[in-house]
Amino acid sequence: MTTAQVSTGASTSASRTGLYLAVLQLVFTLGWTTYVVYLPKLAADVGLAPAAVILILMLDQAIFTIADTAMGIAADKLAPVVGRLGLFVGVLAAISCAAFVALPFVAGIGAGAQVWLIALIVVWSITSSALRAPPLTLLGKYRAMPQVPFLAALAMLGYGVAGAVSPYLGVVLREHDARLPFVISSAVLLLTALGLSRIEYDVARDTVRPVPAEAAKPLGLVPIAFIVAMVALALGYQLHFSMNSAPFYLRFAKPDDLQWLMPVFWIGFNIAMFPASLVVKHRGGLIVLGAAGLFGAVAIATAEFAGSLNTLIVAQFLAGAAWGCMLMSAVLAALAIGSTGAEGKVTGLVFSALALGTFARMAAVVGGLQKMPEYTPLLHWAPVACWSVAGAGLLVIAAARLQGGAQLKASAGG
Repeated sequence: MTTAQVSTGASTSASRTGLYLAVLQLVFTLGWTTYVVYLPKLAADVGLAPAAVILILMLDQAIFTIADTAMGIAADKLAPVVGRLGLFVGVLAAISCAAFVALPFVAGIGAGAQVWLIALIVVWSITSSALRAPPLTLLGKYRAMPQVPFLAALAMLGYGVAGAVSPYLGVVLREHDARLPFVISSAVLLLTALGLSRIEYDVARDTVRPVPAEAAKPLGLVPIAFIVAMVALALGYQLHFSMNSAPFYLRFAKPDDLQWLMPVFWIGFNIAMFPASLVVKHRGGLIVLGAAGLFGAVAIATAEFAGSLNTLIVAQFLAGAAWGCMLMSAVLAALAIGSTGAEGKVTGLVFSALALGTFARMAAVVGGLQKMPEYTPLLHWAPVACWSVAGAGLLVIAAARLQGGAQLKASAGG
């Protein structure tokens, strides 16, 4: 086999990996949307009060916050054995899909199934964490670094496409029985997870993975600062998109127009990631992450002061583009920071940070902050503060790491 053939084969395998990761994120996120759409009805079927729905969703996010990191750590321990990570993901995906499919059927039993419904939701929440951080660790453990930025962008594309179509999905699903959407989404998700497991086996078998020079160490100052910044970025996104965006649009548009306007954010998200992946390839994830945070803060401020619908649309597009760059580069920064054998752990912490941001936003809704006039300025400007402070901090960390690397090279040269 010639070098060109090997290179072509590796490129094809890398593309397959990225496409599977994109489909996995797409189907999983659409499944989550399906769950959120139908949860009020499922809860009502078993006699739970409407107020319990938001509490169940908060329980999901609390579980994700813990389970995402735990699954990432498990991925680090399993990855050295060829095919073991794929088997782990496949088994937990099967359990997750079985629990998900059972939800509408158990809810149909009636009030006597309250405990069973909650138990299934907890099982689904825990096992579905295996479908986030562990698959993405494949990029850091088995792929050549020049390929990783593009593959990470491809993986996050599924997340962005799901965000764009979710408003339409919600409108369509409300008029249909829950059982068929739950079965279809679970079947597609399971097939995708099993396909990815097969790819992991082939890639791990054919790749000579360098053994880390040292075992993974406890998190140091840089990883901790990185995760704290990710929590701030996630909170800024949640407050801006989920709480502020609709009121911004309603200054200039009618409620019926929101289903067409809200996806503008996700269009920017999907478009910006791939050009940004080229910058990450040469400059690193932390720099792009920090710069995107500052850029996004400016975009959100522009949305706040927008005097027309067109200006607001542009600002929302740019804010979405910034968030896309942030998520893509966050995955790459996590893989780089955890490159001594803790790729899964640090990537899991990123997803835990995202879940914690969602939990905080839900807690704000439960607390009624959006209905309190005295907190309106806080909710409007908190996203700007979160993104700007986190972005500036990440740029400082990136500059310090670059300076440290330059000094190390100078010392070696001397």
